[in-house]
Amino acid sequence: MKHLQTSLLLTAALSLTAASAYAQTAKSSPAAGASASPSTPPTIASAIDREISIVEKELIDAAEAMPEAKFDFSPEKLNLPGSDYKGVRTFGEQLKHVAASNYLIWSPITGEKPPDTVNDGKGPDNMKAKADILKYLKDSFAFGHKAVATLNDSNLVQPIPRNNKPPTTRLFLATFAPAHAFDHYGQLIEYLRMNGIVPPASRGR
Repeated sequence: MKHLQTSLLLTAALSLTAASAYAQTAKSSPAAGASASPSTPPTIASAIDREISIVEKELIDAAEAMPEAKFDFSPEKLNLPGSDYKGVRTFGEQLKHVAASNYLIWSPITGEKPPDTVNDGKGPDNMKAKADILKYLKDSFAFGHKAVATLNDSNLVQPIPRNNKPPTTRLFLATFAPAHAFDHYGQLIEYLRMNGIVPPASRGR
């Protein structure tokens, strides 16, 4: 009986030690915290919102890393032999395009009208200042977070009409926008590298 009691006490002590160690690890490690059970169960909306937050941070960090004097840069200016960059978007135009596209892609989720500044996916032609372009980009992502928050089991794959386009679903639109943004993020990284700037996401490695 004594052996049994001793064994039970030892097991309990080990369990408490392990629980304490896990708690300390979770507090000190963001990754560990992310894998732990959250206080609020994840939803489809929160999962997609997290994806949006990831590309939002990558794009904004990249935009802030480029000097304002280089916002009009495009590879066309390098005149690389054998290349064909004629007419490609400048760094600033890439950012405006992502922002305008965010509005256009996410707006059907709620039916809210995108701003007049989307300009057929190009963004405002007269917007040149770095601060203005960054604000336009950040505002477009705020619009996306708001739209995605309305997703639920009942409306996720319910067909929604679009002007002059086949019907689609909120799930497609919610996930296509970050996919599109990541595509242009890859191009912006090359623009940074071409100007001798290490992308923020690659620093310290």
